[in-house]
Amino acid sequence: MSDDETTTARERVGRSYRKLGAAGRRLLGARPQATNGATPHGAACNICRWEGDAFAGDRDVERSRCPSCGSDGRDRFLHRCLTGRVELHPELRVLACGSARPVWSLSRTGDEELRSHRGDVHLDLQDIGLPDACLDVVVCTDVLEPVPHTYDALRELRRVIAPGGHLLLQVPVRQGRTTPATRPEFHGDRKPVIWHFGFDLTTRLRGAGFTTALLCTGELLDAVRSGENPWTGWPAAFDVPDMLAGAAAVAGDLVAVADRAQAAHLGLTPGYRYLTWHGRVPE
Repeated sequence: MSDDETTTARERVGRSYRKLGAAGRRLLGARPQATNGATPHGAACNICRWEGDAFAGDRDVERSRCPSCGSDGRDRFLHRCLTGRVELHPELRVLACGSARPVWSLSRTGDEELRSHRGDVHLDLQDIGLPDACLDVVVCTDVLEPVPHTYDALRELRRVIAPGGHLLLQVPVRQGRTTPATRPEFHGDRKPVIWHFGFDLTTRLRGAGFTTALLCTGELLDAVRSGENPWTGWPAAFDVPDMLAGAAAVAGDLVAVADRAQAAHLGLTPGYRYLTWHGRVPE
């Protein structure tokens, strides 16, 4: 099949997917809406479309789980960032690196240690064995903090993402600025933590050639704009006042992808726990 024929076939497949989705909506009808625009249920999963009174577990990014698909708060937030910032279609070349769950991953996965889950591709982020500009979207979750040389990894990610492409990057953020780990620390998949990242990661992404926005919820954005801390308590691992100071330093980069009502409905609270960097490669 020639390149033109392949492109035509892909376009037809894309149109078929969109028509099928529209037909399903007409057949099944729209989801019932409450008067305030939210669904009548207290909680909803934007990944599998489950709805119910509440998510299982407590309000934690890893323990607030959907009883249907098992997604946690971090998964639901990342999915919201992806669907809200990337125009999805079947032709996209997508790579998910790290702990992205198969309930919503679009394409091949890579896991550098092959421990947290079995990846299809074994990657070293500091020397990615892929051609230049071969991907349209890269989703990285919890894979940057064990990498010794952050700039090397970011430059490699920039190299393999095509012009106009997207990087969605999640790392644990518990403080305002990036510092090296001062004691032995490991992820649940036994990867050593080398860096504790802060809001200055934006500067590093821009230095690697990405245009960058920091995606958050309306709760965090309101706190930064008001200069007031709305949270009265937080786990000892988090320095929330320092986080708010770090966020204030990059206030112009913050973009809310869910307002307060939407975030509560998806289980994305408290707001300081939900951050995703969105890097774009210039056209």
